[in-house]
Amino acid sequence: MATESRRETLAMLRRQARIIRQRVMTTLQAAGSGHVGGSLSTVDILTCLYFHAMKVDPKNPRWADRDRFVLSKGHASAALCPTLAEKGFFPRQLLDTFNKLDSPFSMHPDMLKIPGADMSTGSLGHGLSVALGMALAARVQKKSYHTFVLLGDGELAEGSVREAAMAAAHFKVDTLLAFVDRNRLQVDNFTNVVMGLEPIADKWRAFGWAVREIDGHDVGAILDAIEAFPFESGKPSVVVARTVKGKGLPFAENRIDFHYHDVDEVMAKEAVAILEKEA
Repeated sequence: MATESRRETLAMLRRQARIIRQRVMTTLQAAGSGHVGGSLSTVDILTCLYFHAMKVDPKNPRWADRDRFVLSKGHASAALCPTLAEKGFFPRQLLDTFNKLDSPFSMHPDMLKIPGADMSTGSLGHGLSVALGMALAARVQKKSYHTFVLLGDGELAEGSVREAAMAAAHFKVDTLLAFVDRNRLQVDNFTNVVMGLEPIADKWRAFGWAVREIDGHDVGAILDAIEAFPFESGKPSVVVARTVKGKGLPFAENRIDFHYHDVDEVMAKEAVAILEKEA
């Protein structure tokens, strides 16, 4: 990518990420509460995927040759839904119904109700298995699409994640790229208190994956990782993305109580104003 073009792309992605963070907060205001911290930590990765890397068509959400994305940490639906709205899969105004009766949008994504959502998720530990299945389906059907999956670091304690990791390496699925949202916090404590995860990168390598470690809020580093994928031929790729829970809002950053928090009009307006200053 030419220097000037890359500079413009990075500026566009940072701007889009800021807008999506604002939408996260106004969406959760409409709901009254929700998963603030873990949604905000994913925004830069989602932005880079949907606004630069992934081959998707908002006018044809079930296009057979589209790239697939699985939000394994389904509780970050409040980030995925605004991302899909900004991409044009459905009108932004529909986000005002988030988590309300008869709304297509709940605290976890529903693939049968949300245009652009490739999988219904929420029960942690299942997303990598599903993404692997999608990637294997592409091989069987001789399709060229790529499959992306975003996992929370807390869910790495689930045994099903390890089983899927072994299977992906065994079958040499190099069309699969996983991101680990390494924000170090889960629902009730720091991950190293609940279940020690380190050394994360070495554990993935031991399972046969090609690994990169990056700053998960550096859009340039995210793009570099995606553009380098597959990192090694014949191996699935994983990016351990160091992130900050509640990223962008000083009052929410690195706070356990913002895993799930009430969001009223005052908080949402403050958040929008803080993020606006970044423009």
